[in-house]
Amino acid sequence: MRQQETAASTWSLDQIVTELRASRELTHNIRHHGRIHELPSRNRLLGIVEGLCAALFPTHYGRADLNETNIDYFVGHTLNQTLPLLQDQVRRGLLFASQPDDQPGQPTLDRKAGEITGAFASQLPAIRALLFTDLQAAYQGDPAATSASEILLCYPGMTAVIYYRIAHALYGLGALLVARLISDIAHSSTGIDIHPAAEIGSHFFIDHGTGVVIGETTVIGRRVRLYQAVTLGAKRFTEGEHGVLVKGEPRHPIVEDDVVVYAGATILGRITIGRGSIIGGNVWLTQSVPAGSDVVQAQMRTSATIQPKALEQRIGQWTI
Repeated sequence: MRQQETAASTWSLDQIVTELRASRELTHNIRHHGRIHELPSRNRLLGIVEGLCAALFPTHYGRADLNETNIDYFVGHTLNQTLPLLQDQVRRGLLFASQPDDQPGQPTLDRKAGEITGAFASQLPAIRALLFTDLQAAYQGDPAATSASEILLCYPGMTAVIYYRIAHALYGLGALLVARLISDIAHSSTGIDIHPAAEIGSHFFIDHGTGVVIGETTVIGRRVRLYQAVTLGAKRFTEGEHGVLVKGEPRHPIVEDDVVVYAGATILGRITIGRGSIIGGNVWLTQSVPAGSDVVQAQMRTSATIQPKALEQRIGQWTI
């Protein structure tokens, strides 16, 4: 006890706590609308997403010893435990998003969170059907893949897509903060950053994946394949009143069906990558390209004096 008192005296804890309170409450208040909220929990959401993954793919993310006699019971039991936890996190997110002059009461929040969670639960079969197409795309698109099980257990791109499909459904139902947290959990564990508002079609495959960034207003068609370090980002940001950036403005690429984007490519702005195009590695692209384009960087050539020839980008049969 005496040692603790001596330490507290040495560190001036009373003064530090007082100054931190002044920063927290007055000078540097970062609370949403200045209020204390029950915020969603990253740790709780991680457990919830793991439960949802176990319900979607029971023998891969649940229990390996499941069989035909008990697998449905396991799925039902897992959802029965997971969905109420999700509802509470959705409620917390709705409380955070409510306006100070229109803060809903607890019964209203509970009802709205229940409606969102129920609607999300009803989408789980459709989410699994989409994920099945993503598994097919991964197996067909990677000669190193030996089975769907290997892809589910070993491919970070598949993990990121599973989390994205879950987050996207919640985002569309109005659980915005919860969806963003789920996307960030995926980003932390895989190195792949997909905004839950992005629209991504079926048969989507991210190979390797580390460093992939897909922005909020990106639209991706069907059968699209991305490699590591690809950025689908914004070229510029529109400023509104008082220099505040305009939110939600379409500013990310549209990638049409059957496009392949190789490692390190950066595609910026509200441009369209036409159907069936191939975007080569390390290409920097800020203008639309027509269907069937092949965009590459020319190889560096050197003379005997090691003088590099200028690089050029070729699109189809024409040069930019």
